[in-house]
Amino acid sequence: MSKKTAIIGFLGTTLDKGFNDKRWQRWRPTVSLCLHDDMLVDELHILYSPKDQRMYDVMAGDITQVCPTTQVVGHQVRLASPWDFAQVYAELYDFVTGFDFAEDTQYLLHLTTGTHVAQICWFLLVEAGFIPAKLIQSSPCPKPEQSDPQGCYQIIDLDVSRYDSLRARFEAEKAEHWQTLQANLVTQNEAYQKLISDIEKVATRSTAPILLIGETGAGKSQLATQIYTLKKDKAGVQAGASLGQFVEVNCATLRGDTAMSVLFGHVKGAFTGANSSRDGLLKSADGGVLFLDEIGELGLDEQAMLLTALEEQRFYPVGSDMPVSVSFQLMAGTNKDLRQAVADGEFRADLFARLNTWTFFLPSLKDRLEDLPANIDYELARLGSEQQQQYRFEREARRLYEAFATSHEATWQGNFRDLSASMIRMTTLSDSKVIRLPDVKAEIRRLIDLWELPTDNLSSSLSFPKNSLSKSSLNKNNLTKNTQTPKQIATSLEQSTEQILEQYVSKQVRQDIDPFEAVQLAYVITVCQGQKSQASAGRYLYANSRDKLKNPNDSDRLRKYLLKFGLKFEDLGE
Repeated sequence: MSKKTAIIGFLGTTLDKGFNDKRWQRWRPTVSLCLHDDMLVDELHILYSPKDQRMYDVMAGDITQVCPTTQVVGHQVRLASPWDFAQVYAELYDFVTGFDFAEDTQYLLHLTTGTHVAQICWFLLVEAGFIPAKLIQSSPCPKPEQSDPQGCYQIIDLDVSRYDSLRARFEAEKAEHWQTLQANLVTQNEAYQKLISDIEKVATRSTAPILLIGETGAGKSQLATQIYTLKKDKAGVQAGASLGQFVEVNCATLRGDTAMSVLFGHVKGAFTGANSSRDGLLKSADGGVLFLDEIGELGLDEQAMLLTALEEQRFYPVGSDMPVSVSFQLMAGTNKDLRQAVADGEFRADLFARLNTWTFFLPSLKDRLEDLPANIDYELARLGSEQQQQYRFEREARRLYEAFATSHEATWQGNFRDLSASMIRMTTLSDSKVIRLPDVKAEIRRLIDLWELPTDNLSSSLSFPKNSLSKSSLNKNNLTKNTQTPKQIATSLEQSTEQILEQYVSKQVRQDIDPFEAVQLAYVITVCQGQKSQASAGRYLYANSRDKLKNPNDSDRLRKYLLKFGLKFEDLGE
């Protein structure tokens, strides 16, 4: 059994108007609905104001005359101002919630009559599901010389997925923008392809924080840049949409008191040297994306302010009592296990929970060896574009390099950074623009030497040993088991102490300091060298006495101790 058809609409106080016989010679939108042979209207519900009662009666009589099978039902509505959105919507909402929609009837909502406000309200009610109807729009004949009271009509379905042309266009645009991310990240690895596919969906559908975890050189910064590009392209095709800046900072470079100012800004006079105000990176990222690389290196105080900015969308610049409002999406990168950092008290649990909405683990180069050939081509093209040259491998040289690069000998400890550096060396040192066998053999030897050199030995060869006065080396048991005599041990300890203090402490201070205090200061300097921030060094040095203080501040205690000898934590790593 076919469904009945019912149309709901306003009485058109201008277009539907007519009282003499000439009204039959022109197009009237409501009457025209009942003049089409291909559409049988079983019910016509007309909304009208009480003051238009006469017009409605004439209209209802005309419809009954031309289409006796159509049941005309009038509904009086009282609109003090048909241009008042709140009033019109409330009146129509009351009407549709009290209307008895029958399951065996197909409903059409007539959009042609009524004010623009009424038409918008009809649309919103249909789109929200309050009215189970499609839209119908009537219009006169396209040619003005044709005086046809029938006119034409169009039924509009708000489910755009039904329109093949629109669906094809949307799918094409989606594919175009999603390809932006994959086109700039060369991979044949199935797991990484799946990862990129998930990141694409998140980037275009969510504004929650994104956490990228991977080894140094795994491509976290590059991926973050590509995600921003994808989001910006997506925003560009949306009417009126825009995306702010991409602001990137490596948190490992934020040390001491300057970290707070760099991130959150400061006002003039907030501290010594603050001769002018500074906005800070969070303000610069307002409306855009902030990428905090190596977020695990951020101090606990900065972590607390960052969490507030994320949750409350506001923060206080250094030295200011006026909050700054911001709205940005946070992306973060780290090569640390933040779960362990939380357990060690080096990272806030609440901030980690906030970051952990979208967490992606980036594979290292040695886990994507099938991507090496494509990345070699990418590096050759990139270097050639930068230097306006055409670089290429001799066939045997390429074969040898790829064989080594995918072997167990190649550990790729620096991941893609190692590969990029390797390609730079070969293109720079080759006698021509063609990389030959001798160039590859020499580069393989260089890589093996670099990877086989232990990290500890490398650090020792470049700087004074940081662990020469470690806690374990001063342990009582270690000293008693030493085969040296006490005098020899004291002499060795004194020499190590003097060697450390000569690097950082003035000659006058060294002359005045007691031997006992000199050993203690040298130990504190050594600990500071091995820590990434003044706060973490303070926590290590004052681990046992912290609980005995009413208001412990390890960072401030360490700062004051160092100042006694004219030292600052920031200077101890140089």
